[in-house]
Amino acid sequence: MKLLSQSYWAVSRRDWAGSCVQTPTSINSKQTGLLKKNAAKFSSSLKDMTATRKAVLGALGLFGGGAAGLAYALNESVKANDLVAHPPTFPWNHNGYFESMDASSIRRGYEVYKNVCSACHSMKYVAYRNLIGVSHTEAEAKAEAESVQVVDGPNDSGEMFERPGKLSDYFPAPYANDEAARSANNGALPPDLSYITSARHGGENYIFSLLTGYVDPPAGINVREGLYYNPYFVGGSIGMAQALYNEVSEYSDGTPATASQMAKDVSVFLKWCSEPEHDQRKKMALKAMMMFSIIISISYYLKRHKWSAIKSRKFAYTP
Repeated sequence: MKLLSQSYWAVSRRDWAGSCVQTPTSINSKQTGLLKKNAAKFSSSLKDMTATRKAVLGALGLFGGGAAGLAYALNESVKANDLVAHPPTFPWNHNGYFESMDASSIRRGYEVYKNVCSACHSMKYVAYRNLIGVSHTEAEAKAEAESVQVVDGPNDSGEMFERPGKLSDYFPAPYANDEAARSANNGALPPDLSYITSARHGGENYIFSLLTGYVDPPAGINVREGLYYNPYFVGGSIGMAQALYNEVSEYSDGTPATASQMAKDVSVFLKWCSEPEHDQRKKMALKAMMMFSIIISISYYLKRHKWSAIKSRKFAYTP
């Protein structure tokens, strides 16, 4: 009788232990069944929902979508009420994720600035040395610097003097001070162009549109003497006359100097002046993406390697 009872309990323990040990297939089947059960409950809850509750939820969704659409429409209508034409977005090459600034366009834009824009606008935060390796060689940048006379001093006698420019010099200003600039431009102060694309909404799109947007004022709009109509400028009246015309300047590389070509090149040049780190920033971003993709892949593999054994462990009671 004692031997019979011992064999009975041994068999019972083995059966109980066997029932505690579950294979991955059985676990996956149970999880799948649980998901199907939850989905069935959700579907049945939608079917059992009363018509009133469905109507309320539908009305709330319709109201939310309508409110969002109304807010967007009002925002766009406010923009349309401005007396300013918003510049379109042009397909600039440097706007691509993997595109750099056009060095040839920067060089031509510098020529446009030197021959046309520098008569009124300063660029006091851009030095000749910044051109090296971007649009000019060191010898070319040095020659450009030496072509201007820079006021320096004082000397041993305490007097200011003029000397040829150096690579460390910044672009010279056309006027000695703001008062002289206003006096020469009918009271208007020409802005410094060093960071103009970052300081204006629309960036290079605004610069290009402004330079090519001079038209005759429409009927009903009077422009007082000394001002010029440009729909892209705030108020429509600007103190700067149209500066770019076909063949008003010449390019050293032989590119046809049309008004639109010059506007495009000087816009790219001003974009580079505002963001000289543009290309370097994209290079660093590309390197960071490559580095992080490798790190994430390794981290994912290590996580799977570490936790696969932990998450798949099974515990069985075998007294």
